[in-house]
Amino acid sequence: MSSNSTTTDKKQAILDAALQLFVNKGFNATSTASIAKAAGVATGTLFHHFPTKNDIMNQVFLAIKQEFADNMVTSTQFSGDIEQDAYTLWQKAIDWAIAQPLKQLFFLQYSMSADIDVMIRKQAMTSILSFVVELIEQGKQQGIIANFPSELLLENCHGQYLAAIRFFTDNPHLGGDKIHRDASFTLFWHAMKAQ
Repeated sequence: MSSNSTTTDKKQAILDAALQLFVNKGFNATSTASIAKAAGVATGTLFHHFPTKNDIMNQVFLAIKQEFADNMVTSTQFSGDIEQDAYTLWQKAIDWAIAQPLKQLFFLQYSMSADIDVMIRKQAMTSILSFVVELIEQGKQQGIIANFPSELLLENCHGQYLAAIRFFTDNPHLGGDKIHRDASFTLFWHAMKAQ
């Protein structure tokens, strides 16, 4: 095993351990020592990769957002029909949340938390999720999506998504129910579309 892959493995072990601890114990109750112990690395190794616990939190957040975004666009055929493309992405987002319960719980606990730096949240929303920004802009240009400030629309999308995954987390037996899944999209779409 090369030194580079060992470094990558240790860094990933730290992120994986932090994710588990942040979800189970909370950010403030999780110490860097407990993260290092759960990751099976020395505390010095943890600080080599991440100078602070906030750096770990921000990296966990960005890594999960990137995984989420990659899942959303992989094998998605955009039709050019804004509502249909939004529906497809919405359903993929719900599928991802159901398939990734720990990461979904992290989103629910921390997506709007002050524990995530504002600039990191903005980077995730505008850069990592740029395909959503593009869809909103196209929809606004076509008069399909309400002509509200794009940043506000993006935050609304995010809030609607968190509400939907909270519902499906609390009611896992409805995660595969088409009526509830479609209703969750309709609620989201009504909040976005032009009147």
